[in-house]
Amino acid sequence: MTAREGDVVNDQSRHTRWLLVVALAVQFMVALDVSVVNVALPDMRGDLGFTPQGLLWVVNAYALAFGGLLMLGGRLADLLGSRRILTAGLVLFGVASLAGGLARSPGGLIAARAVQGIGAAALAPVAFALIALAFPAGPARSRALGLWGMAGAAGGAVGVLAGGVLTDAAGWRAVMLVNVPIVGFALAGAVRSGLRGESPRTDGRLDVAGALLATVGTTLLVLGLVRTSTDGWGSAPTLGTLGAAVLLLALFVAVELRARTPLLRPGLLKGRPVLTANLFCLLLSSGQFAAFYFVSLYMQQVLDYGPTAAGVAFLPFTAGVLTGSVVATRTVAALGTRRLLALGGFLAALGLAGFAATARADGGFLYSILGPSLVCSLGIGMCFVPLGTAATTDVTPEETGMASGLLNSARQVGGSLGLAVLVTVAARVTGGGDRPADLAAGYAAAFWVCAGLLAVAALVALVLLPGRGRTAPETAPAPAPETASGTAPATGPGTASAIARETGPEIAQETAPVAVPDSVPVAGPEDSQKNSRGAVDPAGSRSTQG
Repeated sequence: MTAREGDVVNDQSRHTRWLLVVALAVQFMVALDVSVVNVALPDMRGDLGFTPQGLLWVVNAYALAFGGLLMLGGRLADLLGSRRILTAGLVLFGVASLAGGLARSPGGLIAARAVQGIGAAALAPVAFALIALAFPAGPARSRALGLWGMAGAAGGAVGVLAGGVLTDAAGWRAVMLVNVPIVGFALAGAVRSGLRGESPRTDGRLDVAGALLATVGTTLLVLGLVRTSTDGWGSAPTLGTLGAAVLLLALFVAVELRARTPLLRPGLLKGRPVLTANLFCLLLSSGQFAAFYFVSLYMQQVLDYGPTAAGVAFLPFTAGVLTGSVVATRTVAALGTRRLLALGGFLAALGLAGFAATARADGGFLYSILGPSLVCSLGIGMCFVPLGTAATTDVTPEETGMASGLLNSARQVGGSLGLAVLVTVAARVTGGGDRPADLAAGYAAAFWVCAGLLAVAALVALVLLPGRGRTAPETAPAPAPETASGTAPATGPGTASAIARETGPEIAQETAPVAVPDSVPVAGPEDSQKNSRGAVDPAGSRSTQG
């Protein structure tokens, strides 16, 4: 290799690593924003004069915009280019965070949270898609996906802890304003990565009808699930909202079957790895989001932890995720996607069963929190490297945003569905009681259901994923032809040119592994959408009154 070629390789490696840094910053920020805001809800209520029902919309406005627009955000990245969508999402998120921190009325704060959700819906699928494009299917992508997941887990854990500290030290406005410097760092990193103006990865037009149906249908679905905590499953508002959501989503499927450039190509789900990844993600999120919502309530309402203590108690979960990710990255070649997903799912189910078995009024940190957290997080950490691999198997570069939006939608809808259902389960078991023993019994019942959902997810992976002899290998991608510089393109056929359009030729190739710790994309405690100072009424439903 000549000195000039060596400089080119080093330059390419530096740009690729900066691209990864941007993706990690985005994932950390989106995860941080969910958990850090929930801790500050009681102070927001006292300062701005929220009603109890109005305060719920500080959380719900973000969830509705985020969940409803994920599919659209992913597809826009395919049509308009990731650089444009990433920049727009960061600017929206930063401006909304600043506006929220300066809000003087409940309506102003709720509006800012909704715009934050729009920005997050653009950022989440783009970050995942850039990783899939820039790193080859194999060890390099596993490392990148591992770090992406670690950023999510760290953001959630830091958010729970930092939310209490920031609110106590500087007031609730600090939890909104903390996003502004992170946005600035991510924008600067995008410039350093060489991510610049690029041509769209596909010549198709936006499926306007499909986009409207998917956005409104998914938003109504999340809204209906959110309403169950206040209106109940059998109420007219809940049934009407869920019925409208089902109708619109059915129309969306019909439109996509006929559309020339669909928002979601139906054939994408014909691939067993992609279908399995989304089913697994739906079940995983359904169990996991709800589980950590109830873990938070158990610590604060039964064990009498304060907000900061509860945040510290969640930190071992992040360590378990990191450990599980390292294990997954180092064993995925030997075990394969199918067995690693199943093993991780069963371990996570075992940890949740541990929460269920030890959730008592006289529980303690070591055996009721620490032990189950480590087992559960180790299993979850083992899941998401193979989950990310399966979700992008046989997906063309032109549809990476589509696949990413689909996976993130499964995660968001699964979390909302699981939380809505399991709040009802816990309420039925408590029977209206509010003693620690009654609440512990209700939470234990919810944990058992969560464990069952994770066990089903593991079985889905075993049954639906092809065996090692029939899958696209994640560790041995097909040899690629040499480029003019003599180095191999970053991914399979057709991907190098897409990356060159996406990020510039300097990161169109994978020239060196990223020598950093590994973890996995995981929805940690940040996704439980819990009120760290909140309470549960005797019926087990959420309340924001501190």
